[in-house]
Amino acid sequence: MKMGVAAVKQAAGKGFEVIDHTADVGIIAYGTEIKQVFTNAAAALFSLITELENIREELKYDLEVASEDRESLLVEWLNELIYLFDTEHVLLKRFDVQSLSNTRLKVTCYGEKIDSSRHRIKTGVKAATYHMLRIDKDNKGYKAQVIFDI
Repeated sequence: MKMGVAAVKQAAGKGFEVIDHTADVGIIAYGTEIKQVFTNAAAALFSLITELENIREELKYDLEVASEDRESLLVEWLNELIYLFDTEHVLLKRFDVQSLSNTRLKVTCYGEKIDSSRHRIKTGVKAATYHMLRIDKDNKGYKAQVIFDI
């Protein structure tokens, strides 16, 4: 399933929102399908770091993450992206979910190396946490809340 941020926002009404949390920052990611929640949470993470529209899709990364349940999988996924940002100095913009179960995720990510002439780093995100973590489903679709340590 290939879906960019704009398509997700249009399909679900909104892709994500940033929420206030004392000493940290949180996001709520939305999607009509659970895959959209994972891609929107990733987009929300990188929107905290920099402006998404300034990221080019020059590099491709194939990532696989596993965990014991869906909520933990979301945290592991976001922490894998933070690790990639910290170690490879890349900003990611598009996330194509190849497969997703309750315990495994396979995604192709697109982005580029940080270019200080075009990318202003807004927030240093240390980690996705389990604090107040939740994934809910209702008749409108899915919603996930994640708090980041900054």
